[in-house]
Amino acid sequence: IFCCCEAMVMKCTAVCLLALALIGSFCDAQRQGGFNPTKPYQKPVKQPVKQSPYEPQQIKQTFEKPLTWSYPEDPTPEVAIDVPFVPVYPVAAASVAAECRESTVHVEVKKDMFGIGQIINNPDLTLGNCGAVAEDTAAQVLIFEAELQNCLSSLAMTEDSLIYTFTMNYVPQALGGSPVVRTNQAAVIVECHYPRKHNVSSLALDPQWIPFSAVKMAEEFLYFTLKLMTDNWQYERPSYQYFLGDTINFEAVVKQYFHVPLRIYVDSCVATLAPDVSSNPRYAFIDNYGCLLDARLTGSDSKFMLRSADNKLQFQLEAFRFQNVDTGLLYITCHLKARAASSIIDSEHRACSWNNGWHEASKIDSVCGSCETIGLPPPASQKGKWIGGASPKMIA
Repeated sequence: IFCCCEAMVMKCTAVCLLALALIGSFCDAQRQGGFNPTKPYQKPVKQPVKQSPYEPQQIKQTFEKPLTWSYPEDPTPEVAIDVPFVPVYPVAAASVAAECRESTVHVEVKKDMFGIGQIINNPDLTLGNCGAVAEDTAAQVLIFEAELQNCLSSLAMTEDSLIYTFTMNYVPQALGGSPVVRTNQAAVIVECHYPRKHNVSSLALDPQWIPFSAVKMAEEFLYFTLKLMTDNWQYERPSYQYFLGDTINFEAVVKQYFHVPLRIYVDSCVATLAPDVSSNPRYAFIDNYGCLLDARLTGSDSKFMLRSADNKLQFQLEAFRFQNVDTGLLYITCHLKARAASSIIDSEHRACSWNNGWHEASKIDSVCGSCETIGLPPPASQKGKWIGGASPKMIA
């Protein structure tokens, strides 16, 4: 029996091993000799998953190194440097000229009214409430004309005079639709003075009520002037200082008084370092009866201007200084003469200057031929423009 049982046990073991892959725990039940029924199947209870509260992503981020950034310090102000600076103040421009006529006033205004290169607009400028009647486009001048009682004029009376006063108003408008202007408002007073008392009779007035002695003296006396003029030839230049490269404007005039019309000539001009015209060094830039030699000798732009009146002669001379002389002070002495305007212009009464040939101020060029017969060297080459180098020096 024991053997059988052992065999039985072995058999059961073999069966148990085989059934292990099919039904779990069957072999153990047979080997232990008892059967324990399984408990009823219970569905597994799911344990709730505990979730942590939501935290912002930024709180969860960590950095390997702590942040050490801070705001930069305020910049240190630079040390102020004393800069050599002299402000250039604007100079009042002589841009308005008026002529009081018998019953009207004639006013001319430069379009560069302030002398700063800023051209004004025509509608911005009025004489009282009257606009310009004409414009000289070449000279950049606006022309106004008005009756003495018009254009908001006012009349004042003194013991000796009647005074008509006009106001030239400049009110700049904004530029091109922008809110800016580049000039200030301005008002220029224009006055015309007329004497209240006149000599009146039933006969024609003789304008020359002068004693015979005064007339005789005036006929025998000629009054000459030689002046330095401004660049526009309108006024006498108040300063005698020039810089090298500047152009010096001269105007010679003879007063007519009661003479027949006269024509003025500049026979000669000499530049010296002293008032003595015979001193050395000396430079005769006009010689030989009115030949302006400077352009012929040096290639400058010196010249006589075309005559605007017989009793007036204008000419230009480029500023210069004597070589190897420290002083910039020069004396210029000119010999002036006049003769009747009806007299012909000849080789001893002329105003000739060089510009690739000799030309006379009254356009009688044929009288200038003898200017070339005084042993002059070949003509100097045309002058070039200064474009750099040392600053120009001043002469006085």
